[in-house]
Amino acid sequence: MKLFILVFLCVCCYVTATEDDRLPNKCEVCKFLTVELQDALEKTGRSKEVLEVGEVLDTGKRRRKIKYNTSETRLTEAVDNICERILQYNVHAERPGSLRYAKGASQTMTTLKNLVHKGVKVDLGMPFELWDEPSVEVSDMKKQCETMLELYEEVVEDWYFHHQDQRLENFLCERHVLKASEQECMKEVWKGDVGTKESDATEEEEKTHDAGEL
Repeated sequence: MKLFILVFLCVCCYVTATEDDRLPNKCEVCKFLTVELQDALEKTGRSKEVLEVGEVLDTGKRRRKIKYNTSETRLTEAVDNICERILQYNVHAERPGSLRYAKGASQTMTTLKNLVHKGVKVDLGMPFELWDEPSVEVSDMKKQCETMLELYEEVVEDWYFHHQDQRLENFLCERHVLKASEQECMKEVWKGDVGTKESDATEEEEKTHDAGEL
């Protein structure tokens, strides 16, 4: 009986998360677009490679040399297929808000797979081999990412060449893409097993500190 209840609860949790039309909003799309692009750029930021650009003309002019880590080539390579990386995410139904999007298997899906391996019949309305395919939410985020990147390509370039002293998510999302009323997800950060907002985490830290003084 307990096993049946566990299976029922897990399936309900998963189905609710995937069939509740909880498609990603603009804030969530911008947030993860910038996370992936910033990550891609950071991986090449220390390169000492030097590029030669321009053509050698009959006049004998030499090709210009520029550093790769400040070149347009580096940005182009980082942006190329950046939205494809969104497909690496899964929906973690047990987490709130934008925190439900993360790489790796969710606790819910891991539990369901373990039950299947133990011989328990779990019906999610799809073949078992399709359980790891990108969800409707993640596929939709990838499409929105491509549209957003196309619309704000010049803003991204402006940030890359002139404003890298600012975090990309602040410059792109908060200053250009989102209205003030649409920026709620930018405050959501991962704090381990339980997702919290920065304000909630600060409040909890203050309570802990006060309790320690008693």
